[in-house]
Amino acid sequence: MTAGPSTSGSPEAPEELTLASEFDTPARAQWRELVAEALAKSGREVGADGAEAAIATATDDGFDIAALYTAEDAPGVPAGAPGLPPFTRASRPEGHVAEGWYRRQRHAFGADVAPKDAHDVVMADLENGVSSLWLVLGDAGGPAVDTLPTLLDGVFLDLAPVALEAGRDTPEAAATLLRLASEHGVTTSLGGSLGYDPLFARTHGGAAPAEGFTESMVEHSRTAADRHPNLTTVVADGLPYHEAGGSDGQELGAALAAGLHAVRVLNDAGLSVDDAFARVEFRLAATADQFSTLAKLRAARRCWDRIGSVAGASAAARAMRQHAVTSPAMMTSRDPWVNILRTTVAAVGAGLGGADAVTVLPFDTALGLPDDFARRIARNTQALLLEESHLAHVIDPAGGSWYVESLSDALAHAAWEVFTTIEKAGGIEAALDDRSLAAALEETWTARADRIAHRRDPITGVSEYPNLHETLPSRTPSPAPDDDAGGLPRRRYAQVFEELRDRADARQRRPQAFLATVGALAQHTARASFATNLLHAGGIDVVDGPGGTEIDDIVAAFRESGTTVAVVASSDKVYAEHAAPLATALAEAGATRVLLAGSPRTADLGPDDGTALTGYLYTGCDAAALLTDLLDVLTGEAS
Repeated sequence: MTAGPSTSGSPEAPEELTLASEFDTPARAQWRELVAEALAKSGREVGADGAEAAIATATDDGFDIAALYTAEDAPGVPAGAPGLPPFTRASRPEGHVAEGWYRRQRHAFGADVAPKDAHDVVMADLENGVSSLWLVLGDAGGPAVDTLPTLLDGVFLDLAPVALEAGRDTPEAAATLLRLASEHGVTTSLGGSLGYDPLFARTHGGAAPAEGFTESMVEHSRTAADRHPNLTTVVADGLPYHEAGGSDGQELGAALAAGLHAVRVLNDAGLSVDDAFARVEFRLAATADQFSTLAKLRAARRCWDRIGSVAGASAAARAMRQHAVTSPAMMTSRDPWVNILRTTVAAVGAGLGGADAVTVLPFDTALGLPDDFARRIARNTQALLLEESHLAHVIDPAGGSWYVESLSDALAHAAWEVFTTIEKAGGIEAALDDRSLAAALEETWTARADRIAHRRDPITGVSEYPNLHETLPSRTPSPAPDDDAGGLPRRRYAQVFEELRDRADARQRRPQAFLATVGALAQHTARASFATNLLHAGGIDVVDGPGGTEIDDIVAAFRESGTTVAVVASSDKVYAEHAAPLATALAEAGATRVLLAGSPRTADLGPDDGTALTGYLYTGCDAAALLTDLLDVLTGEAS
């Protein structure tokens, strides 16, 4: 029998063991030197002092995202505890651990959909995992408000909160919902949002709300304060600023100003500060950048707490109510199935960021009204995240991350700067009326659009890896916004390339470019693939050349192709000997555009200066402008 360990005396404490005990602790300076060495190998001489800045990512909000974060980068402001001011970590102490966030499905039925059929869709969603409804009605682009009783027939309003969006018809819609709740004996358990948006006409355009809109908002807010403590009445909507091209900081700053505007209106009408704050729900965009999304939601709660503190609201009233919506601006009509991936990542960011309700837009949203399959995928995305991935089981799982805490702090400061700028200008109404906010959004959009055009902000399935011969699903068009009604523009990031694709598809014969590959297969494959990918992004197909170095054979194949655009593709070594004479021969054979796949900074065209070339295809070129020019040439619309 083996003797066990001795239990007599006082055992010596074991030495502390760590997984890193056998490794030296690297210094940040060492890492910078290694980064500088790596950059030098690619031709970028920045030195150790400039290494971090060289690989940092600039944001539209004026701060950089570093490649490395350590404890020294953590902001000095503590995040606090969940459910306590400044609410960075969560609005409630218990988070959403028990039941998860509300899975809020959006419904905007067309005028040709019978109310009974629309009701069946609503019930199918509720019976298959949706826990909250977002109903678009009347003036906002949905069925008439008087269909609301039919849509909600059989819906347990105490279990499935309803968020309304009815634009100028909100007073009627809100009154109908409150009447239905009263008829069913639902009082303190009624949740959701009545959806009053005092800024709707300014952000969406059109006539001002009818007389009595504000009075109805105040009256229904009093009713909510007295009988429905969980019901919000006003939405501070950040989506119009996001869809206009704004940055995260601009969207959040404008939404904060919109929220404060609503509080002032309610408080001036006699509601207490606490009741006014409790009536506001924020609607914010969740993008495919999951870290920016979760940081934005954390920053939003911190900023709203600060505003509430200054306004004299109690701690409980200052806890922001958040509805996160997967970004309409990031959705694409081309290769729409990639949207399933985008919305999944966005929903992860929204959930981890602590949103109270999350809407996943169906993948076919940009094509029109979603079908049953698209709605099913949207709701099942959230079901998977909550019930299989258990994202809500941990409160603020990203809290404490040096990166996330730093990003949350930076976004809070960026949003606060936008918010205070709006306030100094007289408030959100004044900033919208004098177009100063629209001008700031336009400036951000211009910079973003330039990155998209140059494919520095790639869009998978559209500007990168497009599926030229895809068959798109057919959908009933969604109600289109009136571009002449004023308000803020509504944009999608992919629109410039999708317009080119639509233009090419409209031709009876698809526009084509001749791909003049030169040399052996191994010499031209990489650049030929690059050029093909870029041309497909504009809806232009390619006709492959024969390869080899016989100029006469390549030119003969070009003539047979029937096009007037040629792209020369090969290696730098082959270019030095063959590119210039081939470009000249192609131009003499009728090519009005002769492009080289490669950068003009590195291409060596030999003794000939290559004046027959009309342009270059390379990483970072203005792809949108280049493709527009090629389509003009190929369709006979060139000036």
